[in-house]
Amino acid sequence: MYDAAALSIPLKQSSLTVENQMSKSLILVITLMVAMLMIGCAKSESTTNRDATTPATTKPASSPAATTATSTASADSIGVPECDAFIKSYEACVRDKVPEQARAQFNTGLAQWRKSWHDLAQNPQTKATLVGVCKTQLDSAKTSMKAYGCTF
Repeated sequence: MYDAAALSIPLKQSSLTVENQMSKSLILVITLMVAMLMIGCAKSESTTNRDATTPATTKPASSPAATTATSTASADSIGVPECDAFIKSYEACVRDKVPEQARAQFNTGLAQWRKSWHDLAQNPQTKATLVGVCKTQLDSAKTSMKAYGCTF
């Protein structure tokens, strides 16, 4: 009564769509895992006397926290516009919306991202991959930081 071949064609097309979605999800998960691995394995470097390199002609800010945030943001520019924009908006979210007792943990992760991405941006072969990594991280942050009322 029904032709089996005619019924199998839509199933194959539907199957391909599901496989395509699964492939995209798998790539996203792998990208996130690689990014987290890079962040987790990043060697944190302690710096001292960072303000000694600041020119004496700069105006003092109204508070030390504002000075630190401004000098950190400008001195640690990634060099990839998508990453710089993400870091800036994530930093503003943490500073303005995350409760103070949890802020240190977010700032540690932010510092690791900044250092890792800055190092990757120095290599022309890895710099091109940062656009995708930063966009993926932005999508992830949109979900994870929604609890704090952050919008990106």
